[in-house]
Amino acid sequence: MGAAMRRIHVGNALSAFGLGFTVPYLYVYVAQVRGLGAMTAGFVLAVFAVAALIVLPFAGRAIVRRGPLPVLLTALVLAAIGAMSLGLAGNGPAVLAAAALLGAGQAVMQPALATMIVDCSVAETRSRAFATQFFLQNLGLGVGGLIGGHLVDTTRVSSFTLLFAIEAAMFLLLAGVMATVRMPHAPRIGDAPASSAKGSWRQLLGNRAMVQLSVLGFVLFFACYGQFESGLSAYGVEAAGISTSALGTALAANTLMIVVAQFAVLKFVERSRRSRVIAGVGLIWAVAWVTAGYAGLGHGSQEMATAAFVSTYALFGLGEAMLSPTVAPLVADLAPTGMAGQYNSAFALVKQLALAVGPAVGGPLAASLPAPYIITFLLFSLGISVLAIRLGRSLTEMQDRPWLAARSKVVARGGAASESVSA
Repeated sequence: MGAAMRRIHVGNALSAFGLGFTVPYLYVYVAQVRGLGAMTAGFVLAVFAVAALIVLPFAGRAIVRRGPLPVLLTALVLAAIGAMSLGLAGNGPAVLAAAALLGAGQAVMQPALATMIVDCSVAETRSRAFATQFFLQNLGLGVGGLIGGHLVDTTRVSSFTLLFAIEAAMFLLLAGVMATVRMPHAPRIGDAPASSAKGSWRQLLGNRAMVQLSVLGFVLFFACYGQFESGLSAYGVEAAGISTSALGTALAANTLMIVVAQFAVLKFVERSRRSRVIAGVGLIWAVAWVTAGYAGLGHGSQEMATAAFVSTYALFGLGEAMLSPTVAPLVADLAPTGMAGQYNSAFALVKQLALAVGPAVGGPLAASLPAPYIITFLLFSLGISVLAIRLGRSLTEMQDRPWLAARSKVVARGGAASESVSA
């Protein structure tokens, strides 16, 4: 791991730490502490998604043309201004405007940082680099949320202003760290033929494997991340009778599983076909939904229901740990030379769409029809496995099994050495 990659990972941890301070408490802050009501709080959460959907199509082109570092620094400044403004805003329009700035900045950070990781790694090291990123993100979110929970006081607006100030400071600190990164030269759109610049989106949509991966990614995020804070939590409270403290324990179990399992599963993932790893995640999540079904629809004790519900979140965490070194590197490997930023932004756009649609579908369904909710997302999880197997047929051997590239290099070096000795 070079100096540039170390700084990128430190930056990832800092940004996640800052987000952990505010994300769990945003609804409470807007609706109760500022007294703006549940509707305004709902609009704020929607603004985050809308802002991301607006800026991501432009972010990809900017990353390709200017490089990921200038785009990242701009996004961090916007996010810092948005976070500080949100902590000071006292009325609805000001809160929504601040949320738009913060949401846009956060959205652009993802593909910019992902492209920096791509530029600072090679195919053989990329899975480990993205696994480290995901590990540090979850660790930062967990620690930030834990500390933030001890600082907030719903009777004092100033305590929330402090949280948003800390978040803004983390973004500015990250900007300072990133400004010292010396990126290796990576091809930009200016290095490529002019035709690829004009038709970059058309070229992406013409990449069958990337289109299949995008569809698969939408289902992944819709069936997992899109349910965490809406459908699955509503199901747990309404159908399974889970207490709010048990819900917090389940979320902690998810983070703990990721932190514990991330590097334990990495060696297995690095030596397996990517398409089969994703298919395996679909099966694990299917088991998770069956476990959730037992928690809410079974006839066991409340203790058993709580244990099953916590286990559901832990199983989701295991799947996430398997996906982090698999999906993001695959997006990078599918991108033509100089187009990693465009592909990362397109995949981030797919993720945001899934995260916008997932809660809107899952929340009402879970609260009113718990059994159909479980069956629906059980089928979605099995669909992940089917889509992953189909994706595998569109991938080259090197895209599906990148470790073959490292092996072929070793064999080639060994052959060259043998020839030199015999000579």
